[in-house]
Amino acid sequence: MLFIETSIFTKQIKDLVSDEEYRQLQEDLLVQPDRGDLIKNGGGIRKVRCAQGNKGKSGGIRVIYYWVTEDDQIFFLLAYPKSVKDNLTDKETAI
Repeated sequence: MLFIETSIFTKQIKDLVSDEEYRQLQEDLLVQPDRGDLIKNGGGIRKVRCAQGNKGKSGGIRVIYYWVTEDDQIFFLLAYPKSVKDNLTDKETAI
């Protein structure tokens, strides 16, 4: 599996979680790349929870990604705290 990050995702993830938490997310997606919920009208993009410090997954962050099954690649698109926003706007979904 190849993980590819957008430049905005790289900045966001570094500000939000530790290297270990990010590594755990990658390991989870290696085992189950379809783990994230499909986003309605998102063209196949998914959202998954990621633990953040002592907040755990329920109080952590959301990671938005796209899994290219035929190429075995995951594109990491966005990361944001769940406390800031729960769902993407229609404009964000149209990435």
